[in-house]
Amino acid sequence: MGGDFHTNYREENLISRLESSRQSAWTRQLMQLGDCVDELAQKLAMKLVSANLIETKSQRDVEEQLAGCLGSLLNAEDFDIQYAIANFRNLVPQANRISLYVTAYIIERLIDHRSVVDIYGTDEEIYAVVNTEVTGMIR
Repeated sequence: MGGDFHTNYREENLISRLESSRQSAWTRQLMQLGDCVDELAQKLAMKLVSANLIETKSQRDVEEQLAGCLGSLLNAEDFDIQYAIANFRNLVPQANRISLYVTAYIIERLIDHRSVVDIYGTDEEIYAVVNTEVTGMIR
């Protein structure tokens, strides 16, 4: 005699609330990012160059590339974002997805840009600089 399987309503409700809260926080972060893309790209480029993590022929080119990266993040599907940050997901515990996306872009794509001479530092050092600037502008 088989009994009916009943899911735990409270558990489902709690999981639903947590997921909804996480999604609304992500949406809020993206909206804030949309308001400050150029300023954040400028600050990131300046900080990365001054910290000697990026050696470049043109800081302006780096700013433009980072602004393009942030713009593509705003228009990206969730799958594309998850794919881009997959190699860096375990870089730090409770990582900021925007910071991870920008870090992945710097390490995997920006290094090949014609005006970038070289990128120095560990992945963690680059993430730390990026995350400091991102969390300073986006909460």
